[in-house]
Amino acid sequence: MSLRGYFAAFSKCALLLSLRILLLVPAGLPVRSQGDSQSDNRVMDNITVRQGETVYLRCAQGEVVTHTAWLNRSSILFAGEDKWSVDPRVELVTLNQDEFTIKIQDVDMTDEGQYVCAVQTSSRPRTTSVHLLVQVPPKIINLSKDLVVNEGSNVSLMCQANGKPDPSISWKLISPSGDMASDDEYLEIPSISRQRAGTYECTAVNDIDADVQTVDITVNYAPTVSEGRDVGVTLGQRGVLECEADAVPEADFEWYKDDRRVVNGFDGMEILTAGSLSKLTFFNVSDADYGNYTCVAINKLGSSNTSFLLYVVIEPTSSTLLQGPRAVQDGSGGAMGLQLHSCLLLLVILPFLLRV
Repeated sequence: MSLRGYFAAFSKCALLLSLRILLLVPAGLPVRSQGDSQSDNRVMDNITVRQGETVYLRCAQGEVVTHTAWLNRSSILFAGEDKWSVDPRVELVTLNQDEFTIKIQDVDMTDEGQYVCAVQTSSRPRTTSVHLLVQVPPKIINLSKDLVVNEGSNVSLMCQANGKPDPSISWKLISPSGDMASDDEYLEIPSISRQRAGTYECTAVNDIDADVQTVDITVNYAPTVSEGRDVGVTLGQRGVLECEADAVPEADFEWYKDDRRVVNGFDGMEILTAGSLSKLTFFNVSDADYGNYTCVAINKLGSSNTSFLLYVVIEPTSSTLLQGPRAVQDGSGGAMGLQLHSCLLLLVILPFLLRV
C-alpha cells in the first residue's frame, strides 16, 4: 500500500474513532442520552417503508457545523460529502447549513435498523437517531403440488408464506365452489370424495398486500354407468344405443350382443366414443340385429355395465291394422292381432244386425 493509501485509511479510522468518542455513538447500539450536558442526543419517530420503495433520511443542522456523518449501525454511510458506503443505492441529496439528507433506493429487509446522524457544531456534538422499519408483502414460498388421488384417500395440503408483518393464511375450495375452508397453513381432507375434487386456493395476507396461489386435486373413481334405455327401430331403418359413464380417469367402452362382443364396423354397426359417451349405431337394422345388448365401462379402478333392448317397431298400415302388431319377443302379438281383427269385424257387422 502506498503512503497515500495508509494516510487515507488512517484518516478514516481517526474520523470513525472521533465520531464514536465525541458523539457518544456506541458501535451497534441505539443512541441514547448519556446525561452529558455537552451533548444533545435526539430520537426521531420510526420511519416505516415498504420493500422496494425509496426512503429519505433527513437531519437538521441549524448551527455552525464542523463535521457531519450518517451512520447505519456500525457503518458510516456518508461523512460530509464523502461517501463511505459501497452500496450504489445510497446517495447524498442535500448537505448545507440547514439540512443533511441522504436517500436509500429499493429498500430491502437488510436496510432495516438504526440510523444516526452525527453532527459536530462549534459548541457541542449532536446526534439524531431514527429506526427504519421495512414492511414486506406476503409471498407464498412453499405450496403443495397438484395431486391425483383415489377416492377415499386422506389428503393434506400445505401453504407456507413469509412477509412482514407475518401474513395470515387461509384455504378454500373455489372450483367447484364448496364449503371446504381452513384458516391455517394446512388443509386436511379425510377420505376424500369425488365431490371434493377441484381447485383449492391458498391466500396469504398482511397489511401490505396479498399473495394467492392454487392447487388442483384430481380424484380417481370407478365408472358408474347410467341406466340403459331400450330403443325401438323399424326394420331397415337407422338405430342408436347410447351409453354414458361417469368415471375418472375416463372409461373405455365395450359392447356385447348377448355374450358376443360387438366389433366396430362389423355387420353394418359402428361404435363411436367421445369422452363419457359411447354410441352403438345400426345403419340398416335387420332381423338379426334385434335383441339384448350390454355396454361395459372400464377404467383402472373398476367397471360397470348396463343393458339395452333393441326391439322392432312396425309402421302402421291398412293391412297391419287388420293383422295386428308383429310379435316382438314372446309371440303374444298374434293373439292381440286376432282380438283386434274380431273387434273390427264386429263393428262392420253390428249395423246390419241392428236393422234386422
